Amino acid sequence: MLTNNKLIKELKKNLTPDNVLETIEERYAYAQDASNLRTISNLPDAVVFVQNIEEIQKVLKTANKYKTPVICRGAGTNVVGACSTEHGGIVLNFSKMNKILEINPENMTARVQPGVVVGTLQKEVEKYGLYYPPDPSNLAVSTIGGSIAQASGGARTFKYGSTKDYVIDLLVVMADGEVLRTGSNTIKNATGYNLGSLFIGSEGTLGIVAEAVLKLIPQPEAKKVIMAYFDTIDAAVSAVNAIIEQRIYPTTLDFMDKNAIQTVEKFYPSGLLCDKDAALVIEVDGFSCAIDYQKDIVVSILNKCGASAIQYSDTDEDYDRIWTARRSSMGACAKLKPNVTTDDMIVPRSKLPELVRGTRAICEKYGLDVCMVGHVGDGSIHPQIPIDYRDEDEYNRLKQAKSEMYELTARLGGILSGEHGVGSLKRPYIAQVVNAEALNYMRKIKKTFDPNNILNPYKIF
Repeated sequence: MLTNNKLIKELKKNLTPDNVLETIEERYAYAQDASNLRTISNLPDAVVFVQNIEEIQKVLKTANKYKTPVICRGAGTNVVGACSTEHGGIVLNFSKMNKILEINPENMTARVQPGVVVGTLQKEVEKYGLYYPPDPSNLAVSTIGGSIAQASGGARTFKYGSTKDYVIDLLVVMADGEVLRTGSNTIKNATGYNLGSLFIGSEGTLGIVAEAVLKLIPQPEAKKVIMAYFDTIDAAVSAVNAIIEQRIYPTTLDFMDKNAIQTVEKFYPSGLLCDKDAALVIEVDGFSCAIDYQKDIVVSILNKCGASAIQYSDTDEDYDRIWTARRSSMGACAKLKPNVTTDDMIVPRSKLPELVRGTRAICEKYGLDVCMVGHVGDGSIHPQIPIDYRDEDEYNRLKQAKSEMYELTARLGGILSGEHGVGSLKRPYIAQVVNAEALNYMRKIKKTFDPNNILNPYKIF
């Protein structure tokens, strides 16, 4: 306790005192994230709202002095326990570092602080006719720093790639307080090791991103979304393959299963057809003159592949309605029970029907409801399971089901996370899909970058 008092006293001395929170209530509020961990093992010692790079450096130097963990936090929307405070420490909150520092139309780049919300950045760059494609489902609150830490993807990954494809430079504060620049303000860089790739997806375990330069692209002139319904998941996946074979490159190829469709329609009436086993959400974009051409080809393919019904957007309102329905799946699922857990498994696209069927069977085996959505173009699914954590038996059944889902994913040649990360929840299972030698090198990198093990310790592995 004496160490904690000294730590907090020093933090308040070096920073704005009002930005250092220390009451039990304040610390409790920042002890976990959207993973909805069943129990909170430890509260943070303090929550610090940093406002600039210099303050981040001061916090890290203080943390090193007292060998105290530092856990970065953006909006806290990750679902794997990546910013939970398992071992106490300092929660570094970036909500006050939320400025878009520069949008450069000529270079097609944006320089931002880590607390900038993804959706806000997208709206701002669109004023210049530019486009930042990465779109996590929670983009209305998800931050750039968090999306870099978790290597976020989203529905547009199929055509445009994920966060890792748009980060060209980072300012990273290392564990000892030194500042590292990983790249340059250029689109290409073959000068030395690509250090930036180490930090993307590292979940704050190697360094703390204090600033990012992001690549932008020209904004598509027009877009249209199509919703196609099928009687089986296999038919839906076959339709996706047929679209790709015709050299149509949709922005998104997402899907919802029957339970997800029915749950969304119950809580967010959108005109979805609830008697179908699966629905594809397909978006096309490009020049206005080509949108209807692309749509007509896609609709023709969908009809040939046995789509039982097709809806598409003719207005902005239709477009927003369909996408709001798709993005509302977890929120709707959360209304079924006090808690909801979601997951993120990815397999080769040819194995996706088997993964969906297998996941359904596992949940049925353990008496769990499941609503499935995902990015069928990427081969990934997000099983969303409503649960009551107060029910000990149900919680144990969930843990057994999750373990079998991961085993199934590994057997199908997949990995345990395509865009959510590992955190603490998937940590016990990483060895199923990452070989021992690779894990050893990860540990060596961690030790080199963070010798005192203060940066989000014991996450990932």
